[in-house]
Amino acid sequence: MERKEIRKIDTLLQQFVKSNKLEKGLAEYRLMKSWKDLLGITVAKKTKSMYIRNRKLFVTLHSSVVRNELGMIKDTLIGRLNEAAGMNVIDDIILK
Repeated sequence: MERKEIRKIDTLLQQFVKSNKLEKGLAEYRLMKSWKDLLGITVAKKTKSMYIRNRKLFVTLHSSVVRNELGMIKDTLIGRLNEAAGMNVIDDIILK
């Protein structure tokens, strides 16, 4: 068997992601995983649940104090989360 073309695995994976239209889903996954890294373990422990719907990140928290703190830095947080995701995934954060 003769090899015709040698390509790097990362190139093949990028082609697979594009051809199957998985970019948005992967970006959402990266955004969700970056929550703990960006905000720290204390906030991560106070986070009950998170999901994305209609370009909004819904976050349920155990602590009203943490909710108020995050509400004050919401605009900055949106930018940092989108940056971690690699594309604009969310436009707003809804804190519950």
